[in-house]
Amino acid sequence: MKRILIVRASAIGDVVFASPFAAALKRTYPNAHVAWLVEPGIHTLLDADPCIDELILWPKGEWKKLWQARRFGAFFSAARAFSRELKARRFDTAIDLQSLLKSGVLTWLSGAPRRIGLGSREGSQHLMTEVVPKGGDPGRISSEYFYLAQQLGLDTGEFLPRLCVAEATAARVDALLAERGLTRGGYAVFAPFTTRPQKHWFEDAWGALGPQVSDDLGLTPVILGGPAERETAERMATAIPGAVSLAGQTGLADAAAIIERAGLLIGVDTGLTHMGIAFGTPTVALFGSTRPYLDTGRANARVIWLGLECSPCRRRPTCHGAFTCLRDIRPARVMAVAREVLAA
Repeated sequence: MKRILIVRASAIGDVVFASPFAAALKRTYPNAHVAWLVEPGIHTLLDADPCIDELILWPKGEWKKLWQARRFGAFFSAARAFSRELKARRFDTAIDLQSLLKSGVLTWLSGAPRRIGLGSREGSQHLMTEVVPKGGDPGRISSEYFYLAQQLGLDTGEFLPRLCVAEATAARVDALLAERGLTRGGYAVFAPFTTRPQKHWFEDAWGALGPQVSDDLGLTPVILGGPAERETAERMATAIPGAVSLAGQTGLADAAAIIERAGLLIGVDTGLTHMGIAFGTPTVALFGSTRPYLDTGRANARVIWLGLECSPCRRRPTCHGAFTCLRDIRPARVMAVAREVLAA
């Protein structure tokens, strides 16, 4: 492998899980050119990784608009132009880590003579020259990517999620923290938001946890989230004395740097929580309807999952909105585990 394309365009958490793959390639093929195809915005997570030589941004939003406007001629013209850009880079190997039809098409558009798919489905398997079935220990973080790296004979090392912070981002975030009276290691990030309600811990539970984190651990709660969660985050911060809401006020790279500097992170099954593990920040992850991993690979990161009979239900909850799998995770238990990861 001399010129390698990794295709993992989205989502935030999955990109975090896949992040050690580039390093495994570089350890095995130190002189290879490693490129990563990713959606704009998410690319900022990978910008500073020294193991990635090039980020290629897939203009998904533009393609989607053309398709929805039924401008099919323009859509296929844009796809052909993107394919020409990829082929001009003369990749000899393209690796589809996303396994979907869309990622399979992007891998095929690269023109790479060797196209490797990880558990390819939705028809993408027909666009690959090789398909490696998903395997490994499903309870371990990043397990499917670790397994693929093993099957390809890569030097896997410890193979845990890894993220890097650019100098400009670090300077910007340090200034932001100073404005808010926050110091490195002196605050606890709360990551309460994600894409589905059955993955959320309850707002009153966060409200009960916040003062304990502040009073007992001496850490200022800092709530992170996107623009859509800004109002909720500000309401939560108002209910927790001394808490700070930065939801909707940071980009993805800045949020990552805030997590890297935190003394503790507590969050639900969301990309921000997985970033805590990537940075080695003491992390407590609350899982209910999902169970992507229980083995974090780090002594200072723990998962709380009750293992109820109905869990994981993923996208099909049967509890009619009770979400007992999360409701029964009490703030006292979260505090106990927080002390454990801080001690570790």
